[in-house]
Amino acid sequence: MSPNLISAPVRAMLILGTRPEAIKLAPVARAMAASPLFEPLVVTTGQHREMLHQMLDLLQVPDRTELDVMRDRQELSTLTARLVDGLGEVVRDLRPDVVLVQGDTTTALTGALAAFYEHVPVAHVEAGLRTGVLDNPFPEELNRRLIGRVARWHFAPTPRAAGHLRAEGVPASEVFTTGNTVIDNLLWVLERGTGRSQFTAGTATGLRRVLLTLHRRENQGDTMRGMGRAIRRLATRGDVEILLPLHKSPAVRDALLPELSGHPRVRVVEPLGYLDFSATLAACDLVLTDSGGVQEEAPSLGKPALVLRTTTERPEAVEAGAARLVGTVPDAILAATERLLDDPAEYARMAEAGNPFGDGHATERIIAQLAEDFGADADVPSTDAGMPSIDAGLPSTDQSTDPVIARLPEGPGSYSTA
Repeated sequence: MSPNLISAPVRAMLILGTRPEAIKLAPVARAMAASPLFEPLVVTTGQHREMLHQMLDLLQVPDRTELDVMRDRQELSTLTARLVDGLGEVVRDLRPDVVLVQGDTTTALTGALAAFYEHVPVAHVEAGLRTGVLDNPFPEELNRRLIGRVARWHFAPTPRAAGHLRAEGVPASEVFTTGNTVIDNLLWVLERGTGRSQFTAGTATGLRRVLLTLHRRENQGDTMRGMGRAIRRLATRGDVEILLPLHKSPAVRDALLPELSGHPRVRVVEPLGYLDFSATLAACDLVLTDSGGVQEEAPSLGKPALVLRTTTERPEAVEAGAARLVGTVPDAILAATERLLDDPAEYARMAEAGNPFGDGHATERIIAQLAEDFGADADVPSTDAGMPSIDAGLPSTDQSTDPVIARLPEGPGSYSTA
């Protein structure tokens, strides 16, 4: 980038389409809007349209451009083509100086491709996550690897993620360990106290509050139906309240509703807004999830997380002891959950393990690096003048030569690269 001082705000396009992307890019958009050095241009693709609008307003994300590309049950190939075409037109129209994408969604991949085709540099937030299995999760693992070949800035949430990128040949000068912006946003939301827990049982009832989230494409169908049966068996214990915010995906609903509807200890609710979900997560005792973001948020609140997948690109939580990869087999899910419910010492070990994903200052590090590389010599607005150094508060182990990822032997995934 030019060594000259910034003479006009850097036009930074933030492309998002799903709820997790919105959550993780919201603090970056807010910080850029508050800085004289940046002009944020927020573009939404509407992958999770019904979940996004109100949440973006509540998270104080500035004005945005919206695409209309989603169709019911459309194939990934169709969605990808429509997104590349639509985002390419927006990039040509708005001419940003940099495009930011987050994570590993189809929106993130097509946003990076559209920027590359228009010769606009790409910054990848939450870069370097890997499972080592090309089709698990599907298509996210391939998406994030492809974005890694396009991006100029790789903002890795942990030293392990940064090590994956360096091991793949990304120049060390383009890899930055920042922590994860999901922690920034979670702390921002909980500090305001505006969300409401959706659990009905109070602590005086003696019921253990279990939060369940399921949505991943590779788990849908028979696998997810089996998960639903395991959860129903868990509910028959009588000492739990299970809350399931049900994803809008028809495939998820077709799999889970027949198994879980009508049980007195299972509450199935519509998807929660981010504020209410954060409050619900803070109020639960235990999380069962196939979500990536929840694996990062739960340790910040001392909530043990059982990961209902055969792989995870976030092994740091498993290694720290805050999460456990239990797979997708119903008996294994039930056994792991009951072990935590019945063994106070085991529960305490997971609840007190701590969070390896950051300290709440990831956004500041991202903004500061972009400002430096675009030639700024002005101070970047900070939410905390005492921001620690870039690796402070994060695991210090260098994983640059260790691409081994946490995974179980069973389940989908035929393209192992580990």
